[in-house]
Amino acid sequence: MSNNFQRTLQGAFVRNLFAAGLVLTCASTLATHASAQTVKPPVTPTQITPPEGQSPFFVGHAFGTQGYTCLPTSTGDTSWTVNPARPEATLFSVVLGQLVQTITHFTSLNENPNANGTNPPAVSGNATWQGFDTSRVWAKATGTIAAGSDPASCPNTGAIPCLLLESIGNEKGPTGGRLLADTTFVQRLNTNGGAAPTSTCTAGQTQLVPYSADYYFFRKAE
Repeated sequence: MSNNFQRTLQGAFVRNLFAAGLVLTCASTLATHASAQTVKPPVTPTQITPPEGQSPFFVGHAFGTQGYTCLPTSTGDTSWTVNPARPEATLFSVVLGQLVQTITHFTSLNENPNANGTNPPAVSGNATWQGFDTSRVWAKATGTIAAGSDPASCPNTGAIPCLLLESIGNEKGPTGGRLLADTTFVQRLNTNGGAAPTSTCTAGQTQLVPYSADYYFFRKAE
């Protein structure tokens, strides 16, 4: 084996060690930040307020899209709203003064239903949030208010509704991550954009509509 090849292998090994160490350091910093966060959601209408005994522990500021598919209706027309929109978003939190990606939001099959979920789970999937530590929560909407109906929590007329969602499944990460493993409720507040298109459409047509929102995560108060 040539000296040059050995040096190349050694350099790659060192770089991999450095990258692994950086990932672990970042994960540790985020975990510490999550446990130390003081989260105070705005006062919300009763319809989207978690029940007593729930405590907010994390907030993420989401930027992404709501995905719509045009489908036939029972009257023979077509509509963008036959099925619910499918979210795809990245949530950011402020860590040491910087916005850091902490959670991803999407639709997936509920792999660990709790007592609130259906078993077998819906094959169309459920709203899902996956933390930086790969812990997950699946949730379903239990309360809603129209965008623009509450100045403090849902001020932007014409946006997607603000919601209260209840956990229907939770899962720790494969290495024991617990950021979202004990989540009981999620609030979607301060929505902006994301509403279904109002244009006529052809069955099978798809459209992504940009949106932003604040997501507040709750767990049982200690």
